[in-house]
Amino acid sequence: MVRDVRSQVYETVPQPVFALGNDYPPGHVLPPHQHRRCQLLYVIRGVMTVATAQGTWMVPAERAVWIPAGVVHEVAVVVGPAAMRSLYIDPAVLPAARGPDTLAPGGGRCQVVGVTPLVHALLMEAAELPVDDVPAESRGGMIMALLLHDLASLPVLPLSMPLPTDARLAARCRAFVADPDPHATIDGWAHELGMSRRSFTRQFRGETGLSFAAWRQQACLFAALPRLAAGDPVTTVALDLGYDSPAAFTSMFKRLLGVPPSRYLRA
Repeated sequence: MVRDVRSQVYETVPQPVFALGNDYPPGHVLPPHQHRRCQLLYVIRGVMTVATAQGTWMVPAERAVWIPAGVVHEVAVVVGPAAMRSLYIDPAVLPAARGPDTLAPGGGRCQVVGVTPLVHALLMEAAELPVDDVPAESRGGMIMALLLHDLASLPVLPLSMPLPTDARLAARCRAFVADPDPHATIDGWAHELGMSRRSFTRQFRGETGLSFAAWRQQACLFAALPRLAAGDPVTTVALDLGYDSPAAFTSMFKRLLGVPPSRYLRA
């Protein structure tokens, strides 16, 4: 049986890497907290979000989110029930980053990543191992070593919603996330905020790390994924979000995630 315990109990164990499992009901929220270790939170079933002061990350089933050590975060189940497995890692044993499109374990920001079949299987096995006594030369030790090795190969997915630090701009972004519009423009937002187009684009990218167009698309994706995961038809979701046609929505979805909605949700 998978352990359903608080990771803080094990924060001081000498084991550099351990895994735990938890199941949560619909709507469950873990209030803001932090860990001394880095966390790879892998969602097996449901859809979850992780929110920090820098933004929000959405984690559909069969994907994971990387949470650096010391980052205060809130976890919520947006489509449930949810099941998850988490890997907790001492920062001293993190692998080095391998490329711009894969997980950077030593970075200071959360990242959503795809999970390979091998890493899925290893995480499921790891969650059944003892927390405080897994010799490096044992089968369990080799499982943990292979998980560490493969971390930096996991592909980063565009499922983040970074927020600007400017209060007015952040408020406008939150309002947009609550009611996204795929036709929103730079000129419209700049005018609304009393800024020139150039100042707006420079500040927006500087504070979010994304162009306005990329951020807008990811906001629409954020609104769509929980509904699609809950079983809403693609056509209904596309039209409700303001897309001109289901094909336009599917094109955006495929451009960001590499596959159309129907295939993504079957993955």
